[in-house]
Amino acid sequence: MAIGKLFIGRKVRELREGQRATQSQFAERIGISTSYLNQIENNQRPVSAAVLLALAEKCQVDIAALSSGENDRLLSALSEALSDPLFETYNPSLQELKLVTQNAPGLAHALIQVHQAYRRNSERLASFDDTIGRSALAETTPYEEVRDFFHFVDNYIHEIDTLAERLAAALNLGDGDSHGLLASYLERQYGVRVVRGAPGSEEVRRYDPKARILTLNPYAPASTRDFQIALQIAQLHAGREIDAVAAAAGFRTEEAVEICRIGLHNYFAGALILPYQTFLKAARELRHDLELLAARFGASLEQVCHRLSTLQRPGAKGIPIFFARIDRAGNITKRHSAAKLQFARFGAACPLWNAHQAFESPGRMIRQLAETPDGVRYLCLATQITKGSGGFGAPRPHYAIALGCEISYADSFVYADDLDLSNRAAFDPIGISCRICERMNCASRAVPPLKHKLTIDHTLRGALPYRIAD
Repeated sequence: MAIGKLFIGRKVRELREGQRATQSQFAERIGISTSYLNQIENNQRPVSAAVLLALAEKCQVDIAALSSGENDRLLSALSEALSDPLFETYNPSLQELKLVTQNAPGLAHALIQVHQAYRRNSERLASFDDTIGRSALAETTPYEEVRDFFHFVDNYIHEIDTLAERLAAALNLGDGDSHGLLASYLERQYGVRVVRGAPGSEEVRRYDPKARILTLNPYAPASTRDFQIALQIAQLHAGREIDAVAAAAGFRTEEAVEICRIGLHNYFAGALILPYQTFLKAARELRHDLELLAARFGASLEQVCHRLSTLQRPGAKGIPIFFARIDRAGNITKRHSAAKLQFARFGAACPLWNAHQAFESPGRMIRQLAETPDGVRYLCLATQITKGSGGFGAPRPHYAIALGCEISYADSFVYADDLDLSNRAAFDPIGISCRICERMNCASRAVPPLKHKLTIDHTLRGALPYRIAD
């Protein structure tokens, strides 16, 4: 895969300003001319390998931290927004979009938010919702605001992750069989007893702060019960740090703050049960065998996949993967991508993606070699999971969980061992979402692409009732 030129002007400027150096001082420090540094900071020239090495040597910069992961996510979201017919007279080049996301990310975020508000208002009008007239503005929902917060921080919260890792080390967690250690710590440190709930209850957990009793559903899987104990520890042990992160995020409503706190409690719990360095080492040793990782740490497959998506610590990053959880209707209920593949913010996922096949083959790990319209190839994994607890008649929702990486990292996954990665014909063409997919002749297309005219020929019928004009 060809490596594109690296334009990191904003990051270099922030690094220089953080050291309180003038351009001439900083240029001398890394051994380049002031004019070259000025061009780099204004993204008029890419950084060379020599400059990258100088930044690493003279400024102790982690070169991996200068990667474009954040820009890729923002670039994808901005590109999707601008594909709306609202902007049909404006077709920015990829370079233009990169300049905006790299030099003015705040402007890009603002445009995305405005576009989201426009779409919500349009959907309300189209459905003749009874809220018309009651609200002049369609604001981002608190849930969407929190989702975007985690998305743009790369699904990694350093202060929470390291706090959980230190506690895990103190409790000697990290090799499974965590239940006794977690319950014992909770009672010893905070006087909270863990008890079994009554049979027949649909509650997973209930905490009584006055009686200091945590009641867990006795029929929930062991991994769920352990996670809920860890979540209770998060509320008591990391409450101050979690409140600080939520407050610093700048959410517009208290509801969004509370939703974020839930997400951060869950984040701490996952980081406590699957401590960063221990889990990263095991993932590498086991070559990301999801079932073996789940068995080693006493975790569920979903917990393992979700944790893999958070391994983005500067200087100690894991494989950049994408992770999603999808329900039977195709709704993506969890999503994150540290890879180039970014999930669409509107519309369903591509029907050619193997995640949908997981519902047809319960208990199997479905593998797929896939290629997106931009030519990037991926190893995609999917399997079905069942949630819920209880006996006959209890709700048991089914989900597919999907995980994958760019093909250049496939050797790190045991699932790629017998696949012909060099055969381009073995890769299925997939898209991100039909509304922004540029593939012209896809028989599985659900809706036409937004920025293309349709040609209708009443004398001819192919896989689709229309043709897409170039």
